[in-house]
Amino acid sequence: MRLFIPRGPFELAAELHLPHDLDASAPLRAVVLSTPGSSVKEQIGANYASRLAARGIAALVFDPGHQGQSGGEPRDLEDPYRRGEDISYAIDTLSTVPGIDPHRIGVLGICAGGGYAIHTARTDHRIRAVGVVDPGEIGASFRGFQADGPVAALDALAEARLEEARTGVLTRDNWLPDTMAEAEAAGVTDVDLLQAITYYRTERGRNEHSTNRRLSRGDSLLLGYDAFHLVDQLLTQPLQLIVAEHLEGTGFDTSAERLWKLAPDPVDRMVVPGARHYEMYDVPEYVDAAVDRLAAFYGNHL
Repeated sequence: MRLFIPRGPFELAAELHLPHDLDASAPLRAVVLSTPGSSVKEQIGANYASRLAARGIAALVFDPGHQGQSGGEPRDLEDPYRRGEDISYAIDTLSTVPGIDPHRIGVLGICAGGGYAIHTARTDHRIRAVGVVDPGEIGASFRGFQADGPVAALDALAEARLEEARTGVLTRDNWLPDTMAEAEAAGVTDVDLLQAITYYRTERGRNEHSTNRRLSRGDSLLLGYDAFHLVDQLLTQPLQLIVAEHLEGTGFDTSAERLWKLAPDPVDRMVVPGARHYEMYDVPEYVDAAVDRLAAFYGNHL
């Protein structure tokens, strides 16, 4: 079911996945999907949303503002604060859909979307239950990527934005190499990065609306972001944590551990045997295992 979510001056493009056997007399529990950075609704979000719907839970997945088929200028902006607001706007619309119980809405965040889901659930208590798969803390990741440290990176971004203001030309960076050939030429050998490229930039997962571009000025917002700030004080909802077994060296292992320790109501933690992070996006064995656990969690807490 196609939906357009009002979000101030523009709309978010969304798909609502519904169970096949609907009982009109029983309002549905529902989950809003918060997807990884750079992805669009037809990719990872659809893999999880369709499976949740098959298990009787309505699932709404959308393109973030400024990305995919959603509105918003400038394009390709990855603003972590707006990503959180997108989730709340999605709940606004979802709660008015006939047949959806507005008091039984949860959120599911994957990768960086897990951090965005947590950050939003702290203060939007319409969210009654929180599930995350390999939750990323994108701020910590970006700070760790900077060879000369985050302060030097912020200084360089400040100079670059002055130049943008002078010329009117916005700059963009790649999330990933555009092709496996580019990755090979760059000497990429990290197995997880290669799996990311294999998913996003080959026929396995490529989508025409996922540009693989990130507006450079948004990086200053990412560098100052902490998805888990005040979680120990404000995140009252039950938490389901799902992690791939092999996360060493990705940063997702440390962010998941930090979240688990901070969360006031950590209900269940599942490790998916044999899986790596990007295999949690679309490998049926791993996604099905995660969704089975998530469906049980939402069934108990929504």
